[in-house]
Amino acid sequence: MQNSATSFPAPDHDHGQCLDDALSAAERLCAERGVRITPARRRVLELVWQRHAPIGAYDILSEMQKDADREGKTSAKIAPPTVYRALEFLMEQGLVHKVESQNAYIGCSHPEAGHDCGFLICRECGAALEIEDEKLSTLLKTMASRHGFTAEESTVEIKGICPACKAGAA
Repeated sequence: MQNSATSFPAPDHDHGQCLDDALSAAERLCAERGVRITPARRRVLELVWQRHAPIGAYDILSEMQKDADREGKTSAKIAPPTVYRALEFLMEQGLVHKVESQNAYIGCSHPEAGHDCGFLICRECGAALEIEDEKLSTLLKTMASRHGFTAEESTVEIKGICPACKAGAA
């Protein structure tokens, strides 16, 4: 997992390590919280973490169906509620976030603590970086409060060009 990540991953980074770290953290946190990470939940988390870009529920569903087909379970149909229930659990546990503008999901870089989040989303390659800044959270809550609104959570999505795409365009 990119717990200490403060920038987009380099094109040659070890993504397998990100996936391993994310799964280890999820298993540890779920054990500490007394909740189960079932095989379906684990597989959904793996699929979310397979890349550093948001993935839609139906793409996850498609991959899980391919898994069943590869395992010779051709009669086993994976139903959308299976994926949505797993995603709901993973969001409740703070292991994934929903990127609202894309109706897609991405792994949480900081699952140990609840937090408001923001994303830098590359419009070229689709990569997304979770950003966490207490000053931004405070600013958003203060702005809401000025209007008599009680902010409970917030997500900020900023679209632009990541460093790798920017370098490629130069």
